[in-house]
Amino acid sequence: MGINRRKLALRVTAAMAMTSLVACGATGGSGPVQAAPRAGATTDAIAISQADKAQGAKAHPDLLAEFGGAVTGPQANYVETVGKNIAVQSGLSNARGDFTVTLLNSPINNAFAVPGGYVYVTRQLAALMNNEAELAGVLGHEVGHVAARHSAKRQKAATRNSILGALGSVLSGVLLGDSSFGQLGQQVFSQGSQLLTLQFSRSQELEADQLGIAYLRRAGYDPRAMSSVLESLARQNALEAQLRGSTNQVPEWASTHPDPASRVRDALRTAGANATGLTKRDAFLSGINGLVYGDDPRQGIVDGNMFKHPELRFAFEAPQGFYLVNGTRSVSINGQSGKAEFAGGRIEGNLDSYVGKVFASLTNASQSNLTPQTLQSTTVNGLPVRYATARAQGSSGPVDVTVFASDFGGGQAYHFVAITQAGNAGVFNPMFRSVRRISASEAGEIRPRRVSVVTVGAGDTLRSLASRMAYRDAQLERFLVLNGLQSDARLTPGQKVKIVTY
Repeated sequence: MGINRRKLALRVTAAMAMTSLVACGATGGSGPVQAAPRAGATTDAIAISQADKAQGAKAHPDLLAEFGGAVTGPQANYVETVGKNIAVQSGLSNARGDFTVTLLNSPINNAFAVPGGYVYVTRQLAALMNNEAELAGVLGHEVGHVAARHSAKRQKAATRNSILGALGSVLSGVLLGDSSFGQLGQQVFSQGSQLLTLQFSRSQELEADQLGIAYLRRAGYDPRAMSSVLESLARQNALEAQLRGSTNQVPEWASTHPDPASRVRDALRTAGANATGLTKRDAFLSGINGLVYGDDPRQGIVDGNMFKHPELRFAFEAPQGFYLVNGTRSVSINGQSGKAEFAGGRIEGNLDSYVGKVFASLTNASQSNLTPQTLQSTTVNGLPVRYATARAQGSSGPVDVTVFASDFGGGQAYHFVAITQAGNAGVFNPMFRSVRRISASEAGEIRPRRVSVVTVGAGDTLRSLASRMAYRDAQLERFLVLNGLQSDARLTPGQKVKIVTY
């Protein structure tokens, strides 16, 4: 967990700007671009240019760093095989070796592709799918964005907003620039992931859906899989909002791929309600069995209102009414009365200078003069602490920005940056006071959750299988969404389903 994520976001943005410019200009309209029919004709492929390959290769390491690194092993090999098979249907290249398909070690639902033949899907999104056709559809959708050259349009927005990446970590889709905290909140907490996978327009999303469906047909898959995976995403988005106690949340997929719920019918209409083709459900379930689900303990875990990091050996607890989202390099804390981010870095000098540098980075990003009040000192659970608050003017009124930093020794510090309405900074005091070291034994008790494919037995029901889910809440709801099932579904002995276990 480092604080220098702005440089990462700017490096990747610069690389992708060059890639997009080399690719060609943006397209317009809601229908497929002129090159789209050719995109599926794998016997007449358009060679991926060396310039695109070079720029994609340059961006690849930064994309891996931003999204938790690459998963390795049999699950990753399976996803790579499916991804390359569907990517050649785009006509960007006939050579499967021209594509790099990566399963990302990220607990968010996301997928994207960049020019140069680089295609990505997170393990969390892969786990939500229920057959190989759905996996191929999502990856084909992302390749479709590249084939239709959508990145050229979105790159204009990335260039305008690249300065806003001061705390540019992946916050799992939490958009912090809401009306209650104004433009300053949007600037201070702008997501680095949006510099990489900026929001597409609805017409571009529909076009990518259409291309993905065309690729499914050409590969022999059931093209209706695009509709079913979009439905699963919409249900997962709704479940996450329900579990967080609010519908005013925008998960990562929805933030970069607007409104999957509204696209379900369009995708089914394009595919044809009576379409047929391969789904390869058993092959898929075998391919993803054992995949880590949710947080990877190596990146820290969220357990209710508690965040624990077994390798870095610290923990803290969010106040009641707030929820936590674990990102690759930071943790976001979100609620109606405030937003915050927890990250870390090296102390160069002393803790005073560390706090000063954090405020300076926020000032540069927000283009506002964030002048903190006098630094104050305290000790929390044996840790030396320095903190200060700065008042700033947001579009909806004054806000307070607080930096609260703890010295963990050995030159390592961790800090919160919190934004609240003016005079309400104390809402985060319980969280600030909860930061502590954890023991080796407590760290050793933290285990990853994994997808486990099980066979339905003669006496199994939806509820009995759901009771085996490694969660204390919403076991049935989680089980149904994970398996694409409705509450009145009938299980058949011998049927395979997914559960999440330790």
